Amino acid sequence: MGTKASESGPGPFRAHQIPTGSRYELSDGHAIYCAPTGARGSQSNLVGGAVLDSDPQVDSSGVDAGFSPEPNTLRAPDIAIGNVPNEPGWVKGVPPLAVEYADTGQDEAELQAKIRELLDAGTRYVWVVRLVGPRRVEVHERDAPLRLVAEGETLTAPGVLRNPVPVKALYDRSAAHEQVLRNLLQRQGYDSLDAVRDEGKIEGKIEALLATLEVRQIAVTEEQRTRISACRDMETLNRWFRRAITVAGDATEIFDSE
Repeated sequence: MGTKASESGPGPFRAHQIPTGSRYELSDGHAIYCAPTGARGSQSNLVGGAVLDSDPQVDSSGVDAGFSPEPNTLRAPDIAIGNVPNEPGWVKGVPPLAVEYADTGQDEAELQAKIRELLDAGTRYVWVVRLVGPRRVEVHERDAPLRLVAEGETLTAPGVLRNPVPVKALYDRSAAHEQVLRNLLQRQGYDSLDAVRDEGKIEGKIEALLATLEVRQIAVTEEQRTRISACRDMETLNRWFRRAITVAGDATEIFDSE
């Protein structure tokens, strides 16, 4: 949030003149002071950023990262997804997805100017999370009408995010944590927490099967061990386990009739 300088025409400032950590943004060379974020907004920024950063398709993100698509422009979205390199200084260009939180005291004219500048510079989606009144998100896209997405609905950003984002997850800690967990599990190849539990049961059954064969001194070839370890069907593993308890010859017998 900030107040644009009142002068008309281009301003005198350039992005390279603004030190890192400064509370100023630039619009057409004019300095805009950005006040500290209030308690509600800061908490929302944190949980919303965690949700978006954890999406399996996201490789970089930032909070209040400064973007300078032109020498006379410096804009810092509350949350930026994509095009945030791990290096010092302002970022060239703009992020594909920018998120702004609008709370009490929001300068609407300045917010709209910021949205236009980001979209004109190449940002694909600007989400404005409204924290005053009914919770909702405004979705801004270049050459597309404004869309309102209400609490209870989901947001999508094709080409930027893999997963839909519940509106509530952008400001509610509990909803955010659920989404973060889901995203992190997907990053590790699991669709859900139930899938992790199922994987644990399968691994336990494989260990029990191999241990039973070892205790009973049933010879197991490397090929057979690999076949057992690679199996992910619990019904098949249970069948092999029952046979391993009674087999009298070698491990080949547990695979008989298959």
